[in-house]
Amino acid sequence: MTIYTPIAQPLTPDALSKTAPANDSGHRFDAGRRWAASIELGFESRSEQLHTVTRLTRRRHQGPLRVQRPFYPEGKTGCCHVYLLHPPGGLVSGDALHIAAHVGAGAHTLLTTPAAAKLYKADSHGVAWGQHTHLTVAKGATLEWLPQETLAFDGSRGEQTTTIDLEDDARCIGWEILALGRPVGDLPFVSGHLEQRFRLTRNGRPLWQERQPMDPKHPRFKGKWGQGGASVQATLWAVGLDDEVGAVEALREAIPASVRWAVTRRRGVLLLRYLGNERNEAWALCQQAWEILRPRLTGQQAHIPRIWLT
Repeated sequence: MTIYTPIAQPLTPDALSKTAPANDSGHRFDAGRRWAASIELGFESRSEQLHTVTRLTRRRHQGPLRVQRPFYPEGKTGCCHVYLLHPPGGLVSGDALHIAAHVGAGAHTLLTTPAAAKLYKADSHGVAWGQHTHLTVAKGATLEWLPQETLAFDGSRGEQTTTIDLEDDARCIGWEILALGRPVGDLPFVSGHLEQRFRLTRNGRPLWQERQPMDPKHPRFKGKWGQGGASVQATLWAVGLDDEVGAVEALREAIPASVRWAVTRRRGVLLLRYLGNERNEAWALCQQAWEILRPRLTGQQAHIPRIWLT
C-alpha cells in the first residue's frame, strides 16, 4: 500500500516540560500524558486424561484490560475462546493500550471482544492515544484474532499497530474493521488523524507489511485513487492455507460481487479488503469469509462466539 503523510513526531521530554508542565494536581495536559493499560496472555497445549486441550496458562494485566474465563463452545478439546475486555469501552487522549498474546505449540485460540471499540475525539491539546497489539504463534499452533469493529469519531487522533509473528507451520486468521464518523448522527470524520500499521512475519521474515494514514484533509482521503470518501474499511487475512487458489475461488463464488470487496494472495498470505460505507455490510462480509476459510485453515467448521449474538 502506498504510504502518505506521516503523523507529527512526538515532542521530546525537554520540549514537553517547556510547553505544558503538570498542574497542581500532578496531571499533565500535553503529549506527555499517558494512561497506560496492558495485558499479556499465554496459551499452551496440554495432555489431560488422554486428550489434548488448550489452556490459558498466563494472564497478567495492568489497568483496565481483562479477560473473562476461557470458553470451550466447540468441546473440551476444541478451540479455546477468550473475550478481551476493556471496561472503559473506548480510547481517549493519553490512553496507551498494549495487548500481547502467545499461542504455544499445537494450541488453538480464538480471541475476540464483547463490543465495538470507540476512538473518541482528541482533547483541546490534541493529545493522541495508542493501541499496540503483538501476537506470537508457535509451530503447529492456530490463532484466530477476531475483534469486533472499531468506531473512530470525528477529531480522534492516534495510532494502532498490529504485529503478528508466526513460527514454522503456525496458522492465523484475523481481521480489522474500521468505521469513521457517526453516520446516524450526521457527524462524518472531517478532522483528526489515524494511522494503522500491520506487520506479519514467518520465522522473523516479513510476509506482509503496510502503513495506512487516514487524514480527512489529505487528497487521498476523498480521491478515487485513494479511499474515495469511503467511511468503512476492513482487512481480513489468512496465513497457512494449504490451497490458497481454492480458497480465493471459494470466496469469489460465495460472496456477491456487488459488495465492495476484493481478494488476493501473496507470499502465503490471503488478503481480503472491503471499502464502502456500511459497517454491517463490512462485518457480514468478514464473518462470511471467516466461515468459508476456517474449515480450510483448521479443518473445523466455524463456531460463532456467543458474545457476538448478545
